[in-house]
Amino acid sequence: MKNILIIAHFCSDFDGKGNNRFNYLANELINYQCNVELVTTDFSHSKKKKREIAETNLPYKVTMINEPGYKKNVSLKRFYSHYVMGKNLKKYLAKIKKPDIIYCGVPSLDAAKVAAKYANENNIRFIIDVQDLWPEAFKMVFNLPIISNMIFFPMKKTANYIYGSADEIIAVSKVYVDRAASVNRKCKNGFPIYIGTSLDTFDLLVNKNKITYKPDDEMWLAYIGTLGHSYDISCVIDALSILKSKGISNIKFIIMGKGPLKSKFEKYAKEKGVYCEFTGRLSYDKMVGILFSCDIAVNPISHRSSGSIINKHADYAAAGLPVINTQECLEYRELVEEYNMGLNCENNNPKDLADKLLKLYGDERLRKTMGQNSRKLAEDKFNRKESYRQIIDIILNN
Repeated sequence: MKNILIIAHFCSDFDGKGNNRFNYLANELINYQCNVELVTTDFSHSKKKKREIAETNLPYKVTMINEPGYKKNVSLKRFYSHYVMGKNLKKYLAKIKKPDIIYCGVPSLDAAKVAAKYANENNIRFIIDVQDLWPEAFKMVFNLPIISNMIFFPMKKTANYIYGSADEIIAVSKVYVDRAASVNRKCKNGFPIYIGTSLDTFDLLVNKNKITYKPDDEMWLAYIGTLGHSYDISCVIDALSILKSKGISNIKFIIMGKGPLKSKFEKYAKEKGVYCEFTGRLSYDKMVGILFSCDIAVNPISHRSSGSIINKHADYAAAGLPVINTQECLEYRELVEEYNMGLNCENNNPKDLADKLLKLYGDERLRKTMGQNSRKLAEDKFNRKESYRQIIDIILNN
């Protein structure tokens, strides 16, 4: 029986309402007669408060490592909080029985570096799962030539150490696999495995949470996710303002999520007189019910974002929605084209976005066709029941 330690700084709370990769894998690995422990933080990144540690009926062990916490995603306090988390993780690892395998989410870098060093020193098989690229993601917010490179050099050095220490590289996209593999001499192949979702669960939640109050004369445009610097919500608002000037005012833009720029986007939508609803952060089941009732989804990723294949892609596809996409990531743009499941736009061009939105708005048959193709993409690429078997195979087969 293999002892598997999953280290994931960012995972769902243990209330059954999340949709996190690491929680899912911990639960699935139990079915393969493994002893599984999931080590995470006692601070909820999404809620910005300490997790409530309650009794759970989970089949795997959960250990929460103390960290101070922070209020802003990009702040010195966050970096300090992660540093403390790493220190406390190191103390915890020194006390436990050595596992056979460590499966480690990256980022955060502090926790992952501790895990990598521990694995190297104890000859433990070390598998990383790259969820985001740091410091690349932070450079979007603080991007000053030369100065940014100097500030973030230590972070890049740490990332390279983690990537180079891995015995196997898994990531949420080929872009991220290639970045990690570029500094790794151990791995012959990396494995891009999209975050995805459980389609069975998604469909069950749709049936339980269907919306019944949608007016027949409205078209709903959906966005789900963080309201931060990586997401160009203002461009969507500008595009809707252009359409409003042409007499189209029955498109309701439903923004599901929260973040540091929520108030700014709300104020801008009000100034532009655009029909919007900011729901705030919703439980996954409620979000699914609203999303499925929408007509079109928008993927407005900011210029030069380091993001690639992300959570919202899977949910949009599972809901069978055609997607208006501004993201520059070639990997996702090629999926849009290959599956004919939406329309790619020029980044930060509200006129182009408005034109593409108008094309879908005026063609019900096209919306239906692209929606069906979007669901096909979900079944082919984003269904965890199928795609995550590969992760389990990688973990269990030396």
